[in-house]
Amino acid sequence: MVKFVTSENHAPTEQLNRIISLPQSTACEGRSGIDLLYTRVLEQVFNDVDAYDEEFHSNFRTKVGAVSLVLNPLSVRALSDLLKLSNISSTLCSLHSLLLVPMSDPAPVCVLHKSFPDFLTDPKRCKDKRFFVEPTDHHAKILLSCHRLMEQRLKKNICNLDDHAVLSEVKDLSTQQKAHIGDALEYACWFWTKHLLEIPGSSSCVGEVQKAIDTFFTKHLLHWIEVLVLTKNLDVGVYAINDVEQWYTLVSNG
Repeated sequence: MVKFVTSENHAPTEQLNRIISLPQSTACEGRSGIDLLYTRVLEQVFNDVDAYDEEFHSNFRTKVGAVSLVLNPLSVRALSDLLKLSNISSTLCSLHSLLLVPMSDPAPVCVLHKSFPDFLTDPKRCKDKRFFVEPTDHHAKILLSCHRLMEQRLKKNICNLDDHAVLSEVKDLSTQQKAHIGDALEYACWFWTKHLLEIPGSSSCVGEVQKAIDTFFTKHLLHWIEVLVLTKNLDVGVYAINDVEQWYTLVSNG
């Protein structure tokens, strides 16, 4: 609330009035009280936006939904690489009272409190469709973004190491990883199956997801394993294969 009132882009008195004008009924105590505060902050973001500008609303939900649902916080640049969307920083900075958006690029964007993504993804709490983040849809968007990035970037010998190189003897391996893999691709390789498990068999995007998985295993399985080895997370691959098997079982039974 303090961060909201002290916003550099708005008059403090106006911000304070928005807070004290919230309903005073005792029905707003507890969880619903913070829900009203979140709603008021989000409404301000949409203040000067055309109510029928669905493209803006959709991009906003995609960006904020990604911050809310990623399994490991990502920087603004990594989010831009993953989602292929511009102006992420300006969108997220408008929510400075709800998100921690670091000025330094490598630092990740974080929610200040878990109650915010819980609010955004609960239709009983977040009743305004302009900023409601439907979890299934957005897990699917993140998953497909992971696959698009892996399709574009994964390749044999991605770090351009010498033939038969021993990883423990490569002095600048971490530098090579940052230059050729980066945070967004690393995230995609580590976590894509965790987003997959959040997509039910009844989802309208199941066909698209299955096609992406088929392409991935046909063209990039070994390239993916190489990235997991380079990032010292080969065990992730074992759990990921189990996740895929589990998801296909659910889809076939559903």
